[in-house]
Amino acid sequence: MTWLRPLRPRPEATTRLICFAHAGGSVAAYRDWPALLPESIEPYGVQLPGRADRFGEPLPEDMDGLVGSAVEAMLPLLDRPFALFGHSMGAMVAYESTRVLEARGFHPMRLFASGARAPHEPRRRAEISSYDDERFMAELTKLGGTDLQILANPEMREVVFPYVRGDFRLIENYRHAPGPALRTPISVIVGDADPVVTPAQAKEWETRTVSDFSLTVLPGAHFYLQPQRAAVVGEIVRRVGADRQEGWSR
Repeated sequence: MTWLRPLRPRPEATTRLICFAHAGGSVAAYRDWPALLPESIEPYGVQLPGRADRFGEPLPEDMDGLVGSAVEAMLPLLDRPFALFGHSMGAMVAYESTRVLEARGFHPMRLFASGARAPHEPRRRAEISSYDDERFMAELTKLGGTDLQILANPEMREVVFPYVRGDFRLIENYRHAPGPALRTPISVIVGDADPVVTPAQAKEWETRTVSDFSLTVLPGAHFYLQPQRAAVVGEIVRRVGADRQEGWSR
């Protein structure tokens, strides 16, 4: 299974959680989550091409192609209740994946969107992906979340920058296509000092579902979920537990 990686196999789990990382991220972004999740939830990470153990594979060129491949890889896992989580760019990929899944007759328990504006909201159109290395590094520094000590090494920048730029280019080119709101409930989590999305902007996600919506604001900036991972996972567990009690059908 190339695209999806079990973060900790749990054959007896009743629910699966599928996680999408931020631009330039990999499944390693969620390596600490299994210890915080109950045995009833089996976590998976989506490993995009071009990084980590998929280094050298062609980078995703557009959202449709990326989502199509990710959804196909998910299908064997959808025999149990499942939820999707995505941070930043990952939130957009998780959202578009949910649209495709619903169109194919699958119904996620919940979509968790973290650190991202609603998909239909206007975004900054600066082509950060085309910045020279110095300006690009400055943008990454503003956002945080990247190991800047590693990127201080020019040789490492030559390795990492191409796929990080590729992810930025993908999200810069993304345009939300009109369509019906999701049937899937949406829970949004953001940092109170995030330079990318304010809590008020995050609330616009509410218009993308006809079902339940929640907004949780935690202390921190764009990568609040690193120091706040226990709170984030706790919110996921609470929401998934409540959804299980209310019932779920595939």
